[in-house]
Amino acid sequence: MLTRSGYDPTFLPVDVPLPQPAAPTGPRLVELPYTHFTVLLRPDRRLAAATVVMIDGEHLVDLDRTGTRWRLDPRVPGSAQAGAEVYARNDLDRGHLVRRRDPVWGSAETAATANADTFFYTNAAPQVAAFNQSKDLWLGLEDHLLDHAGATASRLTVLTGPVLADDDPTYRGLPLPRAFWKVAAWVRPDGLAATAYLLDQSELLAAFLEADRGEGTSPSGLGAYRTFQVPVDDVARTTGLDLGPLTAADRLLAVDVVLRRAGVREPRGRFELTALDQVVL
Repeated sequence: MLTRSGYDPTFLPVDVPLPQPAAPTGPRLVELPYTHFTVLLRPDRRLAAATVVMIDGEHLVDLDRTGTRWRLDPRVPGSAQAGAEVYARNDLDRGHLVRRRDPVWGSAETAATANADTFFYTNAAPQVAAFNQSKDLWLGLEDHLLDHAGATASRLTVLTGPVLADDDPTYRGLPLPRAFWKVAAWVRPDGLAATAYLLDQSELLAAFLEADRGEGTSPSGLGAYRTFQVPVDDVARTTGLDLGPLTAADRLLAVDVVLRRAGVREPRGRFELTALDQVVL
């Protein structure tokens, strides 16, 4: 039996609990602990509703993918997980929700276990395989935030998941998410801080599905991933998840206060990122 301790809400000096459905009638989530992270699986969608990982920047271990393989989690039925059949013979990537290197810290044995744990299908979601700068930016967010937090704590808690909408297009029996979200939290000298991001793959996904139906060309080179910084509250409302103290800790809210005091009437909302130095922290 797979036994792991999972995410610890006390990892940061300020408690950050696991997200939960905001409405009591929300979809059922199954909590799956792994090494230094936890997946909240939504069985009816066969994908995670959210993942939460602890990143200890001072004790990261540099491991590669050697010896790793994607596999189903034996703790839940295979029918509740999107497995290899979704990704076979197509242009869909098994997109890590918890990034492979993020939980890989601690002793050599613990780091190796964490590395392997990120390859459970419960930690994957379909992403169109086309490469471009915006997806590269998305993948670099944790490093950028960790560098920023390093001056005070070198620790991050990062929540990530797909946006699971009721009208997502279906492929091989699985509704495919058109967007992904991320919320990062760390502690500043003045308290908890959080920022939120959205990755939009809707244009690429539409091209992929058209090509699969024989109605278009390969998605390679068509469209783009688009990365946005958004209010944490936007993520909470879009996902239907209660994000606890993270909504009030949003750094965009702090910037909005400054703008209002300076006489700027409209607060800063969602905006597209094209470089990491545009991130508001």
